[in-house]
Amino acid sequence: MEPPLLESQRASLDEKTFGTDDDARLVKRQSVELFSTENPLKLAGGQEIGPIRVAYEMYGTLSPAKDNAFFICHALTGDAHAAGRYNLEDRKPGWWDEFIGPGRGIDTDRFCVICANVLGGCQGTTGPSCIDPKTGEPYGLNFPFITIADIVHVHKELVSYLGIKKLAGAIGGSLGGMQVLEWIAQDPDAIENAIVLASAANLSAQGIAFNAVGRRAIYADPQFHNGGYYDRAEEVSVQSDHPPNAPQSTVSKTGKGPRFGLALARMIAHITYLSESSIEKKFGRRLQNSEQLAFDLMRETEFQIESYLHYQGEQFVERFDANSYLYLTKAMDYFDLAESYHGLNNALGNTSARTLVASYTTDWLFPTAQSREIVSALILAGKHASFCELESPYGHDAFLVEVQQLTELVRAFLNS
Repeated sequence: MEPPLLESQRASLDEKTFGTDDDARLVKRQSVELFSTENPLKLAGGQEIGPIRVAYEMYGTLSPAKDNAFFICHALTGDAHAAGRYNLEDRKPGWWDEFIGPGRGIDTDRFCVICANVLGGCQGTTGPSCIDPKTGEPYGLNFPFITIADIVHVHKELVSYLGIKKLAGAIGGSLGGMQVLEWIAQDPDAIENAIVLASAANLSAQGIAFNAVGRRAIYADPQFHNGGYYDRAEEVSVQSDHPPNAPQSTVSKTGKGPRFGLALARMIAHITYLSESSIEKKFGRRLQNSEQLAFDLMRETEFQIESYLHYQGEQFVERFDANSYLYLTKAMDYFDLAESYHGLNNALGNTSARTLVASYTTDWLFPTAQSREIVSALILAGKHASFCELESPYGHDAFLVEVQQLTELVRAFLNS
């Protein structure tokens, strides 16, 4: 049985803005400039940055009391486009489309859902590919070092800008789950319901190792040019609604840059997102375009799994910036909730949030033991904590793939 809606929430139902049919699920990316040159964001590493442009999307209607906002924290290579389509001709909807909407896991009849591109990203929020207002050139590797705490500071500023005093909920998987954990540690009373999926209070040595190899692939690409690969003469804005002089994200028409290195980094990372059973079931040792082995060293896509990984790499370089990949993977490496707050109990001991932590049986990048560590710290601190290990053959990607079981879990948690 679902809990009754607040009057403020009920009032919002008269103007539904996000439905179930495609024509009722059209969305528009919005953006706002936060902080400024005079009032910059002070970063954990000691540097400052401002202004910061933040790209975000909203699904559903914010109640008059602004007490029904639910924040989506995206993962490493995600963005603000979590649901819906920009137009009916779009081939694919947002990355969590099946999970967000009326009657879905995050119910837009109850909640106004917000998703923002992270600081350091490359999809509308200020990052390395944006123009540095001090120089008129893309930041490149002159972009300041950022941490998960810095990313959360920006999200909190966005929430404040929208007039929201407290979030009804926040949810995230992987890097997104780290953001949720940092949020409830940094601001213990800011969130009513915190949901952490396939994540951890710090990245394991194994995770750091894979990130290091991915970054090395980018550094070693001859087209990396120490991060200065942006072709100013050919660049185009990926954000059309910037005011004059605002920092803008850019992509290159020429296709230059460390494309090979970034594709290789994606291929390496994608292996960690899968499980042995899912790879064996989907590909096994099957050949791609032949029934016999070619005995040819130069044939790079002889097996189906090779072809699949090459495809993932090729698709990734069309939508992601190599410098953003460097900065965000390093932010994951640095994340250590216990170290930052002098113990995990101290980090989570003051939160008033009801917390749900979920792991997946075949996720070896963020194994269940790390999720249990979070839950144990919450319980020892006397906090409301729920935990579930979900069965799935899909490895770390399960929180994006197994939408139906996640919907049932989240719905039960929010309705309890």
